[in-house]
Amino acid sequence: MHDGRQGRYYEDFAVGDVYRHPLGRTISEADNTWFTLLTMNTHPAHFDAHYAERTPFGRILVNSGLTIAMLLGQSVSDISQRAIANLEMTHVRLTHPVFIGDTLYGESICTAVRESASKPYAGLVSVHTRGLNGDGDECLSFDRTVLVYKRSEADTIDSFPAAKSGPLTLDGGGRA
Repeated sequence: MHDGRQGRYYEDFAVGDVYRHPLGRTISEADNTWFTLLTMNTHPAHFDAHYAERTPFGRILVNSGLTIAMLLGQSVSDISQRAIANLEMTHVRLTHPVFIGDTLYGESICTAVRESASKPYAGLVSVHTRGLNGDGDECLSFDRTVLVYKRSEADTIDSFPAAKSGPLTLDGGGRA
């Protein structure tokens, strides 16, 4: 049996390891409009094409909060799927505009690991993450530290239920 991808435990991280996050994401106009409205951002550069074409960018800009959230989300499978908590995000830099139709890709490098002094079941993992558009322009970056479970705690946090009918097999085991 192979478990679905559940992320990395503290012991799986090493300083210098680079993780190319597996999924790029093209940002649609609906993504940008909904995020902008949901977060009550009233700047017209994010939803008013007539206004936006008069700005130096000449078109609607993707809300930077959405760009940050999307890159953070892309990194979860590699960095924080087994995290207890995000502890900090620092040095957020927005270095290139993101427009509707741009595809965002992410990658992270592990910059530090250390055991938690107060939580023996976890360790701290720090990474530097950057987002690239499809042309390879770096659009944003940030540093993040997360508190991640140690492998010895896997049984404690495993949430997949045991089937009452038994394991799934080719000979009919586990069928209702």
